[in-house]
Amino acid sequence: MLIAKFPLTPFQQNTRIVACERTRQAICIDPGEGSDALAGYIRDNGLDLQAITLTHGHLDHVGGTTALAAAFPDAEVILHNDDEDLYYGLPQQPLMMGIPQGQLAALGFAYDRPPTLSRNWQHGEVYEVGDLRFSVRHCPGHTRGHVIFAEVERRHVFVGDCLFEGSIGRTDLPGGDYDQLIESIKSQILTLDDETIVYSGHGAETTVGREKASNPFLTGVYKLTRGRYM
Repeated sequence: MLIAKFPLTPFQQNTRIVACERTRQAICIDPGEGSDALAGYIRDNGLDLQAITLTHGHLDHVGGTTALAAAFPDAEVILHNDDEDLYYGLPQQPLMMGIPQGQLAALGFAYDRPPTLSRNWQHGEVYEVGDLRFSVRHCPGHTRGHVIFAEVERRHVFVGDCLFEGSIGRTDLPGGDYDQLIESIKSQILTLDDETIVYSGHGAETTVGREKASNPFLTGVYKLTRGRYM
């Protein structure tokens, strides 16, 4: 498995290109913003981009979809249907987050409507990328339609904004639900092998075992309600 990370947007969101080394088929997980580096990497490494695979609909995870889809028009664009409102409402998302209208262009948050989705993720489907087989798992809580991609055999899981090293995703944005997020993490992520590498949407990689043992939100040390520790 080939994995390349590109921290993008002012939020330093981890956009990733993931490819099968044998077939050169590839996906882009969560293109946060339009970046020549993404298309350049795909072309320079002789990869065949088959899909833009979105974990959820927040702007820092879908903001580069338009540019990447234009560069690779044969690539599918796939998202869970419960996040379609966020996705198609991309131009309004910065305003919902309190970013002033006059600063949108300077910050890179002036968006057009993104391209039409090819289809929606289904919980439990197996998505193949060459020799790679990703279990697609619905993990609501950060957003209603959040999904993760688990390559169970190779012990890799791409979790978007569900889980971070020592922390969890926000639940104070529209569609967020703290109890639902904790249940999603416990049932869909912590059930993977402890050696599974966790690739988060922000920050460093970690492992399932490390988070199970020491993440304060999973051990019961902290609870987050409306953005505040309890």
